[in-house]
Amino acid sequence: MITLNDKTTIPQLGFGTYLVQPEETAAAVSSALEVGYRHIDTAQMYENEAGVGAAVAASGLPRDELYLTSKLSNAAHRPDDVRRTFGETLDRLRVDYLDLFLIHWPLPSRYDGDFVSTWKAMTELVADGRLRSAGVSNFEPGHLERIIGETGVAPAVNQIEAHPYFPNTAAREASLAHGIKVEAWGPLAQGAVLHDETIAKIAAAHGRAASQVVLRWHIQRGDIIFPKSMRPERMRENFALFDFVLTDREMATIDALDKGAIGRVGPNPGTFDWIPS
Repeated sequence: MITLNDKTTIPQLGFGTYLVQPEETAAAVSSALEVGYRHIDTAQMYENEAGVGAAVAASGLPRDELYLTSKLSNAAHRPDDVRRTFGETLDRLRVDYLDLFLIHWPLPSRYDGDFVSTWKAMTELVADGRLRSAGVSNFEPGHLERIIGETGVAPAVNQIEAHPYFPNTAAREASLAHGIKVEAWGPLAQGAVLHDETIAKIAAAHGRAASQVVLRWHIQRGDIIFPKSMRPERMRENFALFDFVLTDREMATIDALDKGAIGRVGPNPGTFDWIPS
């Protein structure tokens, strides 16, 4: 468990649902819950919140044993839309509160560049008791400085692209400097790092899969991660990260795989402006 700056706690390892098709989500999340995952990450733009909610309801698990995250749609940044769509998210997930809600992208070139009012609306959801923690996703150092400077409230987490080929050091260090924990999306670089010879050698030395080595690297860095898989055997493999340790030398070797900006596999938050229709 990781303690956030608002004194709540979050499981460091979770299950991600990005690109899980709506009709497959309930089965996938049910399998993850059976394996032992208790932290589920979804988003309004994934269009699979209802499937997550169905799996949670069918699991019979007490609500306080689960940690549920969703993210605000890029089409809902205006404060009234934040409040409206958050209520819709609760309905789809079949819960009366959410553990963590994130601004999915800053969209600095949309909404007249105003993501501060969006952030204020997010913090108001915490104040009214329906949200435990508010955070952001894909926020660069300048984005963080602006919302904190204008509201005095730091996000609980910043979910950013991070993996050995693109550790996103500037955004990560800026987040940590403000007491914001880092969640790493795309922790395996969409599979690209799994074929790296350096990773393969370390994996062989530990008798582990390459994916386990990379995910363990994240764990030891303090990242919060939520790898995705549709296969129960891979879910179990990704879950088995706490019975081995990488040496300092191995960690440094993986650190050295950083390719800088060319290692990025996702959009650049400074220019990304897509809004779903």
